[in-house]
Amino acid sequence: MDVKKPTRRIESAIAMSQSFESNYTNSLRSLMQRVGIVSFKALASTAGVSPRQIRRLRQGEIAQMRVENVIKLAQLLQVPINVLVKTFSNLAPAPPQTDDKTIDTLKQEYQRLQHQLAQQRQTLLQEFQLSSLQVLESCLLQLPTFAFKVQQNPEISATKLLPLMRPLEQLLQQWGIEQIAPVGSKLPYNEQLHQLLKGNAQPGDLVIVRYTGYIQGDKLLYRAKVSLIE
Repeated sequence: MDVKKPTRRIESAIAMSQSFESNYTNSLRSLMQRVGIVSFKALASTAGVSPRQIRRLRQGEIAQMRVENVIKLAQLLQVPINVLVKTFSNLAPAPPQTDDKTIDTLKQEYQRLQHQLAQQRQTLLQEFQLSSLQVLESCLLQLPTFAFKVQQNPEISATKLLPLMRPLEQLLQQWGIEQIAPVGSKLPYNEQLHQLLKGNAQPGDLVIVRYTGYIQGDKLLYRAKVSLIE
């Protein structure tokens, strides 16, 4: 009995399967490069799907994936859904009527998710605004009254305004926003953090802060405006 022929068939089938998987993987890498995603792990994390879903895509098993996951990946990779399905499907082409029906279903689900995401964004924005207003409540309620009283009596001391600034300071603290330096501070000039109001300065020259700047973590929001100390 010749056992070599069945063995060769198995090896051939395995080789063909690996070849298909390699083609799907290469196609996926190409799409990832276009949107700046460098790894399959990053793709899964950014799209919000499991690594198993990415493996199915690399194996041409998109038909076994949930519609929601297909839509997420299509959005992230910036590829039409029908193109994504066609590119990563190892099934024989379905009859045109069935394929069109599947695409229509995917489009409807895509539109539903788009609407759902828009609603979620609006809800999050409203929650953010409400939480910010709660912190600034005393400032919002009292500042207009203080401004009115100053108009009626310009001699009112500006120091009474200082307590109204505390809610704003609390809000900035919650967001992780910090001053670069208090107004009036004298410190060495740093061209990355400071903006000269006039004249020229060299790094290390002594300057005074006229208007404060802000940073958030490692991100510079506004440079502090400074004047050179002669």
